[in-house]
Amino acid sequence: MTEASPAPVSVIGLGLMGAALAGAYLKAGHQTTVWNRSAGKADALVAQGATNAEDISEAVAASDVLVVCVFDYAALYSILEPVKDSLRGKVIVNLTSGLPEDARGAAEWAQGVGAEYLDGYIMSVPPGVGQPQTLLFYAGDADVFAKHEATLKVLGGNSVHLGTDPGIAALYDLGLLTILWTSLAGALHAYALVGSEKVPAAALAPYAEAWITHVVLPSVKGAAAAVDSGQYATSVSTTALNAIGLGKLAEASKAAGIRPDLVLPIKEYLEKRVADGHGDEALAGMFEVIRSPE
Repeated sequence: MTEASPAPVSVIGLGLMGAALAGAYLKAGHQTTVWNRSAGKADALVAQGATNAEDISEAVAASDVLVVCVFDYAALYSILEPVKDSLRGKVIVNLTSGLPEDARGAAEWAQGVGAEYLDGYIMSVPPGVGQPQTLLFYAGDADVFAKHEATLKVLGGNSVHLGTDPGIAALYDLGLLTILWTSLAGALHAYALVGSEKVPAAALAPYAEAWITHVVLPSVKGAAAAVDSGQYATSVSTTALNAIGLGKLAEASKAAGIRPDLVLPIKEYLEKRVADGHGDEALAGMFEVIRSPE
């Protein structure tokens, strides 16, 4: 059974992301109550039609669906623990970043106070909230997700329930963030390298899209299959060849006066695979070194 009409929602926490969440609900026609420790952050939302709760008790009483987006899980508890007796029967949708064990602990706590719980992750920046392509991960009770799916999809049309383990969404979040951070760091290293020769970053950037689309993404997808099968045979590009290439990149970086720190661990992973007799295998074999660092 799903919601027949826009359900009232209380958004707790009005930082950049929390304000974007509340704005999306207002735009979609939901009766939206907002609350933040610093009440002034609600002013712009009130001007759009939100109700500013005087205190957290009022925010909890206003809606059955409580969307929480605060700094960390400690903040979550400090806000909701004092009103725990009012949470029975409520749905807590926690969009606070943390670790899988944080999510599992919060789910257990919510169960203890009689609330239903979904742990979620917004895989976007605030301007992306509410867009049909925006990805959100959710984990927890499947029936709760199904019942409130229409409300959850207001925040992003690509909302995915990953399973009943409350910690699985956090795990996926960390996985994709790893790809983001390392990819961006690699791009910045590349900009520093070409910049050492007075080449502007903007001159290299147009070629990154084609490189990522036609080389990097296929490599990432292929690596997933290789990792899951444990088979690293290749007829494309070997670990030994790339180990030489990484050595040259580290050398070029030092010569250019920029830090080689980013590429040195990758070079070491490849050299370890070569030393272990896997030089003729694919780059994806680095997985075996990463998961067994000793």
